[in-house]
Amino acid sequence: MWKKIKKLIYIVILANILFIVWGKFFNPPVTLTQIGGLMEYGKLKRDYISYDEMGTNVKKAVIAAEDQSFYNHNGFDYKAIQKAMKSNEKGKKLRGGSTISQQTAKNIFLWQGRSYLRKGLEAFYTFIIELVWGKDVILERYLNSIEMGRGVFGVEAASEYYFNKSSKNLTKSEAAWIATILPNPQKYDPKNPTPYLNKKHNWILRQMNNVTMK
Repeated sequence: MWKKIKKLIYIVILANILFIVWGKFFNPPVTLTQIGGLMEYGKLKRDYISYDEMGTNVKKAVIAAEDQSFYNHNGFDYKAIQKAMKSNEKGKKLRGGSTISQQTAKNIFLWQGRSYLRKGLEAFYTFIIELVWGKDVILERYLNSIEMGRGVFGVEAASEYYFNKSSKNLTKSEAAWIATILPNPQKYDPKNPTPYLNKKHNWILRQMNNVTMK
């Protein structure tokens, strides 16, 4: 019995390693989050594109909104994690300290939700993809897989859905609007912005000036 269990463990580990290496060169056929969106909204809008096809504005906007230390950390932003913990301890609005790398690991390999198991697996995959994929691949996978509307995934599909154009042709303001709806794309809509979204949009526009692509 123990030999069978060990064999199963080895198979699972090997399959994960192969999938991670494969993911360095190819976008995922489908993710659990995309399947969930399809089941909930009855549609799956996505259009995987390469890193170079995305354009600079949308990359800068999302980094400005989600993870300004993206190019400087090893997958984990410990200062952001500490801030999130202190904020949550004080009973303020629940906030997270997840980096783009962590969100990519979650979106590609795992499921949504909060649990110690998922967070542990997320940390494992984050560590590995930082080593194997590198920043440009991580950012490309993230921008192709992230949910950006009800049944809408990735910046290209979001650009077509909200602005009827390719992401590489987004203006600075339009790119900031797409980034503004994160991390709650099911609730927020750049076509019908709330005062909060308008404020966040202006903040992202200012922060984009501080983002340097590498």
